[in-house]
Amino acid sequence: MASLVEELVQVLNNETDIYEQLVKIGFQKKDILINADIPALEALTEKEQALSDQLLSESNRQVALLGDIANVLGKGSEQMTVTKLIAALASQPEAVKQLTDAKEQLLDAAGRMQAINFQNEALLKQAIELTEFDITLFKSLRQAPETANYNRNAYNTGALLGSSGFDAKQ
Repeated sequence: MASLVEELVQVLNNETDIYEQLVKIGFQKKDILINADIPALEALTEKEQALSDQLLSESNRQVALLGDIANVLGKGSEQMTVTKLIAALASQPEAVKQLTDAKEQLLDAAGRMQAINFQNEALLKQAIELTEFDITLFKSLRQAPETANYNRNAYNTGALLGSSGFDAKQ
């Protein structure tokens, strides 16, 4: 049982380390988004994806360990969480302290990651809006205004004025 708890603490610490790396990447991504450096963003996204894969692997290990601990304690494995495990191990203060510290560090790192992700999401939305504005502006520069010509059914024909400036014959 003690080895399972120690392994769970190690998994939680690994997850915290991965989140810390993701937070650093998030700050780098913020600078890249501000500078609109697409090649650097692609490279950073590859690193971020690799770390996310590692995080998923550690998360799966955490779930498996919690299931094993629940079986040892005689509880339902689908209901076991780190918080419930801390409550169940109240008689073992050292294990409770290790788990509590690891859980708090993980939650802190995940919270910082969430905050930087919200900032980056806002930056991406602004970049998309700016790009859409630019595209609309460029389209409108090349397009002449529509005429008020109607067909037989009283629908606008959508005919455009000529873009050649003057239609006068010489």
